[in-house]
Amino acid sequence: MNKFFTKKSSIIFFIFIPIIFLWHPNWLGFLGIQPYWPLFWLLPWSMINGSINGLVFGLFLGLILDSLTLDNNFTQIPGLILCGFLFGRIKLHSDILLGHFRYGLICSFGSFLCGTFYFLQILFRNFSDSNFLLFIPSVKNILAEVFLTGLFAPFICSQLLKLFKSQRGKITIINFSKK
Repeated sequence: MNKFFTKKSSIIFFIFIPIIFLWHPNWLGFLGIQPYWPLFWLLPWSMINGSINGLVFGLFLGLILDSLTLDNNFTQIPGLILCGFLFGRIKLHSDILLGHFRYGLICSFGSFLCGTFYFLQILFRNFSDSNFLLFIPSVKNILAEVFLTGLFAPFICSQLLKLFKSQRGKITIINFSKK
């Protein structure tokens, strides 16, 4: 059982993303906002497997999360694709303390990108209907999400990166890029 979990841990944690997204634990929130959960998995995966894999799995994550919110006319795909590609361009460092803070900053930036793309979709769709000042609370939501994502990223991403690196030498699950 332990061998199965070790070999398939990245796929198992990939499946947990929609579960946590739907669960929406309030005790981890701030001002009613949650961290942007997909980035916690996408950052270590993309750093290890490269930008093409990050782009493809960003697309998969976006499709899965968009399918969970069928009543919504807006998509999370562009932000996750861009984050997956950019995260794959980041190189690993051996400095552990710097790495922890870096995960928080990178995930905060990714959360800001994804939140901004989502906000711009809402803004362009509803720009003629409403006053621009009605959208100001959305900026508060984006900033709260950025803060929480940056706060939890060093803890979660460092553990996932360690787990994904240990399994990388043993098995390659899906590799879309040529290395």
